[in-house]
Formats: sequence, C-alpha cells, structure tokens
Amino acid sequence: MSRVEQINTILKHELANLISQEIPTPNFLITVMYVDCSPDLNNAKIGISILPDKFSGTALKKLRKHSSQFNKTLTRKLNIRKIPKFNWKIDPTEKEAGELENILAKIRRDEI
Repeated sequence: MSRVEQINTILKHELANLISQEIPTPNFLITVMYVDCSPDLNNAKIGISILPDKFSGTALKKLRKHSSQFNKTLTRKLNIRKIPKFNWKIDPTEKEAGELENILAKIRRDEI
C-alpha cells in the first residue's frame, strides 16, 4: 500500500469519527465513503453519503463549515506533516444502489 493510500485510509477513519462527534445530525446520517488525496497531499476529495438524501445541502454546508476545525484537529492528532484541503462531494453510490434494489424488487413482484 502506497503512502497516499495509507493516508486516504487514515483520513477516512478519522474524519468519520470527527463527523460523528462534532457535527449534530439529528435528522440525517453522514457516511464517509472514500478519501482520495492528491499525490502532493494538497487536496483531498472526500465522498460522502447522506441519508435521507434530501439533507445533502445541509450536510455539505455543515461539513464545509467544520473543515478548518477538522484540519486543525487532525494536524494535532496525526503524525502527518501535511493535512490536505478537504473537498466534500456527494457520493451517489448508496442512492443508486437503493434505486436499483427498488427496481429489482418490482421485477420480482411482477414475476411471482
């Protein structure tokens, strides 16, 4: 596993913990799906899933607001010289999987 892949894994785990501890989400759930750091560690794309997805805008706003705080916390906690700038993205995988499951369920009902 390369250094960048190791950092991706560490950041994914640590960000998931920070989000659950620092961001109040009484109506929705935020899941960190992936972290993809650039080779120079200047930037990181962070794919998140929001359930229910109607709260995606609210979740992104909260995450962007807390980004600098997360960066400071991770700088103190981790032995990584440089914490990348976070670029939050909605990962559609969970939503698409749910839609696919609904379609398959409809097909099964029609066949039986």
